[in-house]
Amino acid sequence: MKRRTFLFALTATAIAPIARAQSKPLKIGIIGSGRIGSTFGGLWAKAGHEIMFSDRDPENAKRAAESIGARARAGTVEEAVAFGDAVLIAVPYGALPAIAQQVGEKLKGKVVIDPNNPVPSRDGEMAAAAKEKGAAVSTAALLPGVKLVRAFNSWGYQTMAREANRPTPRMAIPVAADDPQALKVGVQLVRDAGFDPVPAGSLAASKAFDLGSSVSGKVMTADEMRKALSLP
Repeated sequence: MKRRTFLFALTATAIAPIARAQSKPLKIGIIGSGRIGSTFGGLWAKAGHEIMFSDRDPENAKRAAESIGARARAGTVEEAVAFGDAVLIAVPYGALPAIAQQVGEKLKGKVVIDPNNPVPSRDGEMAAAAKEKGAAVSTAALLPGVKLVRAFNSWGYQTMAREANRPTPRMAIPVAADDPQALKVGVQLVRDAGFDPVPAGSLAASKAFDLGSSVSGKVMTADEMRKALSLP
């Protein structure tokens, strides 16, 4: 028994560094320090990630960083993009073309988390077209060359802030991407924010959980979400 116990302890010691390496802290740049941006910046900082907030109003970014503490700082949009291993863009959908013009080239090759929803009454004609086509596919067309991840888009920030890190079973968040490595990062960031990630296929397939879909706004477990989206 002593030898068996020793072997188990040795195996556990060997595995532990691998587990830590798989969920190593990331640097996350955030464009847009409003309700969604500040909520997820706080959740990710709590999980051990480093955050840089940016905003068209620098004071918003500064307040968001100060509310979190040592793991967060504020910078310009360009600085946040350069800082991030991954970048969360959390802005009104109609602002995406301006973001693309400002930092589109610098975002190429980056993992970009996209929770943005086209709302025609707010964002105009381009949002109506995006809603019809599918939000993620439309965002990908606006930001060519990025490794886009669709997540966090179908629930209000208050719901997600309330449900994050609840006792199991946790709230499920579907995640979609065309790039396998981006999907892996997206799954990690959903989990680290305190939710159960549900891989849900390609960006095109993510239309199934766009705002206004059958799962939109509904708090579900992972099993319930997979069933609702007809996932294996």
